[in-house]
Amino acid sequence: MSEDTATLEVAGDLKEIGDKIAGLTLKQAKELSDYLKDAYGIEPAAGGAVMMAAPSDGDGAAAAVEQTEFDVVLTGFGDAKLQVVKVVKNITGQSLMDAKKLVESAPAKLKEGVSKEDAEKVKAEIEGAGGSVEIK
Repeated sequence: MSEDTATLEVAGDLKEIGDKIAGLTLKQAKELSDYLKDAYGIEPAAGGAVMMAAPSDGDGAAAAVEQTEFDVVLTGFGDAKLQVVKVVKNITGQSLMDAKKLVESAPAKLKEGVSKEDAEKVKAEIEGAGGSVEIK
């Protein structure tokens, strides 16, 4: 078998768009993701997180970027489904029926792009009701 490498040819305008996306800051990438979701219903693939390379500092080492926005993901409701549904209803502001559906569809995002303190608060409330949560 020969190991030919495929050459991908990209139109100039698409290459320009790709270069602009690759140069976005993390905040700009989040705003673009939110816009595409709201305007066109386009959501990221499973996992949803896109890692952006940090700008180089001249000697080739990448600068560390501290995460400032977190997602709170309900991973399970344990033996206390009703209590978890009530807490999820209060946290999300959804109807009781929508909160129940969200809890039953675990793993499910409860909050997106919140501060570390808010994420920890939500985690404590859910775990206090008997559910399990991950902060990503």
